[in-house]
Amino acid sequence: MRSIEQVIARVEQRQEELIHLTKTLIQFETPSPPARNTKEAQEFIANFLRTLDFAIDQWDVYPNDPNVVGLLKGTDAKLHNSLIINGHVDVAEIDEQEQWATSPFQPTIQDGHLIGRGAADMKGGLAASLFAIQLLKEANLELAGDLIFQSVIGEEVGEAGTLACTQRGYTADFAVVVDTSDLHIQGQGGVITGWVTIKSPTTHHDATRRSMIHAGGGLHGASAIEKMMKMIAGLQDLERHWAVMKSYPGFPAGSSTINPAVIEGGRHPAFIADECRLWITVHFYPDETHEQVAEEVEMHLRKVAESDSWLRDNPPIFEWGGTSMIEDKGEIFPSLEIDPEAPGVQLLSRCHESQLNIPAIVDYSPTVTDGGWLGDAGIQTVIYGPGDLQNAHAVNEKVRIEQLVDFTKVMIRFIYEWCNTPKNGLSDTPTLQNIKYQ
Repeated sequence: MRSIEQVIARVEQRQEELIHLTKTLIQFETPSPPARNTKEAQEFIANFLRTLDFAIDQWDVYPNDPNVVGLLKGTDAKLHNSLIINGHVDVAEIDEQEQWATSPFQPTIQDGHLIGRGAADMKGGLAASLFAIQLLKEANLELAGDLIFQSVIGEEVGEAGTLACTQRGYTADFAVVVDTSDLHIQGQGGVITGWVTIKSPTTHHDATRRSMIHAGGGLHGASAIEKMMKMIAGLQDLERHWAVMKSYPGFPAGSSTINPAVIEGGRHPAFIADECRLWITVHFYPDETHEQVAEEVEMHLRKVAESDSWLRDNPPIFEWGGTSMIEDKGEIFPSLEIDPEAPGVQLLSRCHESQLNIPAIVDYSPTVTDGGWLGDAGIQTVIYGPGDLQNAHAVNEKVRIEQLVDFTKVMIRFIYEWCNTPKNGLSDTPTLQNIKYQ
């Protein structure tokens, strides 16, 4: 049995294995959209975990897009901390017009960076976490608490493979989402998309327009497109109000935004538009919920409608969220507040500082991850992973190899120390006895 220090020292000695594992994951072509392409990558991860004595739970969230969850039972799980390591295996889509130096799925090394789609977001984090666990197992360093590894699908298009894990009953005392954070320990704001629809109860020929807009015309009709302009103006007013009235430490002013992203309306030039739909994206702060901000938007637009003689009788219709940008054109990413004093955050900070000899940065991501779903399930969660947002989704996406190595070292120490730390009293965490493993 090696000491934890000896195990950490082996990361640099075996760096080529870490690089090879990351390259292997990148070579699985899992862009989303189009999605429905992660089965082979997930089977590779499942088999990798099996060699490390994990029990495997694998199920389809969508056809050809399965989740994989591995459970390594602790030697004294009832009395010691459990840990979830979570990451998504899907990567950002590739546009045919993008000018990559080489094929996005044929990773290369250049100037100390590993280049390929998913290198930063987030197959680097997945590979390094798997390698950290491998080195712990090879050294026969036992974990007293349960270790749960979640490789999920769908994060890039809001399909929330992580939500499916929580609905299946997976929980732990702490969770680390190993997504792109540049080795910052992070929480996040949230995102919800929604559709605002203006619909006329009647349809009119465009020749009747003069009767609608001139005094004494006698026709109580309107263009849904023109009335949607009032809704957009109302959203702009609400966004400005939020910029003045809302704030959260660590976020620039005005981070709570409402983006009118897509508009659809009308049927033919010979008709007055009888329906118009607006697709919006709302970003909100970590101390807000998606239900709360959706209600605020609805209340404001209903007041705007009350001031208009036609909209008063034909108020806007709202549809919020969704389970997939592909399947139903909608998504939700719950926010995630982070408590710097939480035991898991404190320990991860100490592991980072002691291993890398630099202070840990605890802050908030300007983007969103699946971490909010774990937090929503009552699990203390942070985002902590290699790669930076300048490279996530970018052409010639890359991650620094040095950062992959550093992340692996920190995770080895953190996994070992957290899972061998006694719980504060007996745990109320439900057991996973009803889940069938393969």
